[in-house]
Amino acid sequence: MNHHGWQRRQLALGMGALALGAAPWVRAQSEGRIVLGQSAPFSGPAAQLGIQFHQGAKLFFDQLNAQGGVNKRLIEIRTLDDGYEPDRCAENTRKLIADDVFALFGYIGTPTSLAALPLFTQAKVLFFAPFTGAEALRQPFNRLIFHVRASYFDETALIVRQLTNLGLKKIAVFYQNDAYGKTGLDGVTRALSAQKLAPVATATVERNSTDVAAAVQKINAASPDAVVQITAYGAAAAYVRAARKAGFGGTFYNVSFVGTQALADELGKDGAGVVVSQVVPSPYQPSRPITREFLDAIKKGGDKVQANYSSMEGYLAARVFAEGLRQTLAAGKLTRENFIAGTESLGTQVIAGFPVSFSATDHAASKFVEMSMLTGDGRVRT
Repeated sequence: MNHHGWQRRQLALGMGALALGAAPWVRAQSEGRIVLGQSAPFSGPAAQLGIQFHQGAKLFFDQLNAQGGVNKRLIEIRTLDDGYEPDRCAENTRKLIADDVFALFGYIGTPTSLAALPLFTQAKVLFFAPFTGAEALRQPFNRLIFHVRASYFDETALIVRQLTNLGLKKIAVFYQNDAYGKTGLDGVTRALSAQKLAPVATATVERNSTDVAAAVQKINAASPDAVVQITAYGAAAAYVRAARKAGFGGTFYNVSFVGTQALADELGKDGAGVVVSQVVPSPYQPSRPITREFLDAIKKGGDKVQANYSSMEGYLAARVFAEGLRQTLAAGKLTRENFIAGTESLGTQVIAGFPVSFSATDHAASKFVEMSMLTGDGRVRT
């Protein structure tokens, strides 16, 4: 099945789940179900990010539920499609809060998460494992937010370190013209300035657009050694193709949010040599316990889930949530306040080989970042 056929099938499955998940939840929570609300793109140009993350998380929760859940409490995710648009995400968030979900979980993206921030903060609803590394969700500290992934500053610091170690100092930044793109640009600029360098050129693309011609022209004119891309996969793929066609011979670096498998699918053979920083372990290297567990879960869970970085991040986010829940229920009654205390009390530990660390003053679990490269045959090498 081709990529788009696969996407359509997943979307149909997702919509079926939406129809099933529309029963009143307040009753569900009182019946021992813990309901999480996820606003994410399930349609539009960033759909693969929402679909894949959701599938990974649902895979973990479904198998956990089949074993009786956590202390006989089953976990359910209700999804609403925001198309990666902040206004739709804000509307979804209001609905989810009004439906009294226990927590918001696995939101996809910076501009969307920032649209939700004032709403969940005012309602005192938990915001767990957003698929974003934006600083604005980390500083100032908000005790309702729990991050499973490293930050974009962590990723861009490693990218710049790797480039400058290779002697490549002429670095340009192609970024999405919104809070996500700007936080990535900020990370690259900070890392470069520590070495008394600055971006040789910057150019933007609008969110959910692949109109990159002006950006290619502007950046190519500066003849950079490398371009750091802070966009989603559609714009990143369009840029790589157009820049190479216009004569650019340097390298492309992306942060994890790009959606690695979706980018590989979009680029095909043109993806060879494109680099992506990752904030979860490789889903293709079974030497790691978390990866073995994930691949084993896919084997048991049928063919619906594709093993890739986005589904792996969803799986890991669900896995960490369940640990926080287990700790909370072991200590007593489930309330949001108790969940915060329970998850903080996890402290520093290793979950299936993946180190996490929570405390009362720090809810950013991980600093894990490593580099991967597309091979041009739809695969990814670490």
